[in-house]
Amino acid sequence: MSELIDLFKELVLIPSPSMHEEKVADKICEILKEADIEVSKDDFGNVHGKILANDNSKKSLMLSAHMDVVGDKSPIVLKESDNIIETDKTRTLGADDKAGVASAISLAKWLKKNPDIKHGGLELLFTRDEEMNMSGAKHVDFNKVDSEYVIVMDADRLGDFQIAGAGFIRLTLRVQNTKGGHSGIDIDDTSRINAVKVLSEIMSEIPQGVYYKNETGVVTSINAGVVVGGGVKNIETNKQGSAFMDELLEQGMCNIINTDAYALYSIRSSDKKKEAELLDEIKTIQTKFQQKYKGLADIVVECTETMKPFEKSSDETLINVARKAGENLGIKMNITSFHAGAETHHYAHQKNKFGKILKPVLMGAGNVYNMHSAKEYVEKDSMEKAFVLLKEIFTLFNK
Repeated sequence: MSELIDLFKELVLIPSPSMHEEKVADKICEILKEADIEVSKDDFGNVHGKILANDNSKKSLMLSAHMDVVGDKSPIVLKESDNIIETDKTRTLGADDKAGVASAISLAKWLKKNPDIKHGGLELLFTRDEEMNMSGAKHVDFNKVDSEYVIVMDADRLGDFQIAGAGFIRLTLRVQNTKGGHSGIDIDDTSRINAVKVLSEIMSEIPQGVYYKNETGVVTSINAGVVVGGGVKNIETNKQGSAFMDELLEQGMCNIINTDAYALYSIRSSDKKKEAELLDEIKTIQTKFQQKYKGLADIVVECTETMKPFEKSSDETLINVARKAGENLGIKMNITSFHAGAETHHYAHQKNKFGKILKPVLMGAGNVYNMHSAKEYVEKDSMEKAFVLLKEIFTLFNK
C-alpha cells in the first residue's frame, strides 16, 4: 500500500466533526514535524505548514483542505477491497476532505525529500469547520500568507479543476397588507384581493431553474424553495415532509380571503453581472404588479447575500498549468464552474501579505462517491492518480 493511502486511512480513523477537529489537527502537526516541515496552529485551531522557497524567482503556492467531516465522534470501522475504501455503513467515511488533507501533506513530504526541485515555496492550510460555517477559513490571518495562488483540494472527482463557484442569495417575496375577508360573504368585493392568487401571478413570471449557462456549466440559477400562504398561521405540528404538507391541508382554513403570502427563493451565481440582470428582471416584475394592485396590496422583495461568489480570475496561470499537466499524464481535466459553495469563495475575496488578491481553484483529490452519507466511498487508484497530477501541477507551476 502507498504512503498516500496509508496516511489517508490513518486520518479518517480519527473522528473530526465540525468544531471537534483537535485530535486530527494534532496528528497533522505530528506528521509534519516528523518530516521536518514547519508547522503551527493559529488561535482558532487551523493548521499552517510551510516549506520555504529555494528559488526566489518563482512564486509560492498554497494547498488548502478542511479537517472537519460530516459525522459524529463515533469510531469508524474501515472496509477495504482491491480499489475501494469505505466504512461499515454506520457513518460517513470522511474522504471529504481527508483525501485532500492526505494529498496536500503527501506533496509537502515529497517536496521535502527532493530538495533539488527548485520552487517558490509551498504553504499548507488545514481549516476547521468548513462543513457548517466555514469559520476556520474566516479566521485565517491572510497577512501571514505568502501565496497568491491557492489550490483547494476539495472537489470530488479526479480531474476536476473548478475555476468559479456560485454565490448564494436568499430572496424573499411577500404579498401583504391586503384587506382580507370571508371567502363567501366578501368574495364579490373587488377591494378584497387574495394574497395567494397575487403571489401565484408574480411567481409565474419570475424565472425558475437555469437562468444562464456557458461552456463551464450553470452560471446563474434561481429556485423557488418555500411557498407559504393562506390559513396556516395557527397550525402546530411536528410532522415533516409530505406528512407536514398533508397536515397543513387537513388543518388549514380555506374560508378566508388570504391576507398574506410568501415565497423564498435561492439565487446562485458565479457571475455578478448575470446575477444583477436577474435581480433587475425580478425588480421589473415587482414594479409591474405593485402598479397593478396599487392600493390593494404591497409587494415586497428582500435580498440577503449569504455567500459572495467565487468569480473566475482573469489570471489563467493555474488553468494553463492544469491543462498542460493533464495532457502530460493523459488525464482528462474538467475545467468548470460549480454551482455550490466552498472555501474558494472566501479566499477569492482576500489579499495575501503582499496585497495580492488570492486566486483560488478547487481541485479533486480522487473519486469520492455518496459523500456526506454512510455509503460514502473512495477509489484508491483515483487518489493515486490525483496525487501524481498534483505533483505535475506543482512541477509545471515552478518551471
